Amino acid sequence: MHRFFVPDIFSDQKVIILPEEESKHATKVLRLKEGDTIELINGKGDLFTCELILTGKRAEVKVLQHLHETPDKQTIHIAIAPTKNIDRLEWFLEKATEIGVDEVSLLLCENSERKIVKMERLEKILVSATKQSKRLYKPILHDLLPFKTFIEQIENGGFIAHCEENRNRTELRQQSIPEDFLILIGPEGDFSPGEIELALTKNFQPVTLGKNRLRTETAGVYVVSLAKIATA
Repeated sequence: MHRFFVPDIFSDQKVIILPEEESKHATKVLRLKEGDTIELINGKGDLFTCELILTGKRAEVKVLQHLHETPDKQTIHIAIAPTKNIDRLEWFLEKATEIGVDEVSLLLCENSERKIVKMERLEKILVSATKQSKRLYKPILHDLLPFKTFIEQIENGGFIAHCEENRNRTELRQQSIPEDFLILIGPEGDFSPGEIELALTKNFQPVTLGKNRLRTETAGVYVVSLAKIATA
């Protein structure tokens, strides 16, 4: 059954108007007709089974059934520096959404080569991956923040994955993964020594992801997978 994303819908609605872009996809691309059954999600845990009652520029549907899914106790939060090649960041967001990331924060680090991102484009990738993977919760995406600003907002620490071999690090897979899991992933040039020191003063535990050096986006997907497996 085809699934569409409508963020501003609530459990008590009986008739829903699809956004123009989703209406176009339903009626022009998929050529759905009145009487066809579709699914709607709002990215907040709700699933609506609906009947298409009006096609056109702003399609309308009648709600047949509503279900709500309780969120998992575990939350996976990845704070990651956008890659120089934006395609790699987009790939990370798609795959991390499919695996089960809950929250992504974008970091502007001292060694960052990309200092601008188009949030609208990234949000569309999250929506598409959420629908494709049959998830009912869309990951939360936070706009680019300087590393120091982000760190100062965090109260309970987390993990920081970095590549400096002269520091005391443990492998992440040997750690106990908490329910509220937060890890920092740096840019292609790694975190600066000053950024690492700042994170340590904020109760972030230094970790390594193994003996192989991973690309930024690969590291992000690896830690999401590891966190999901550890708490399965």
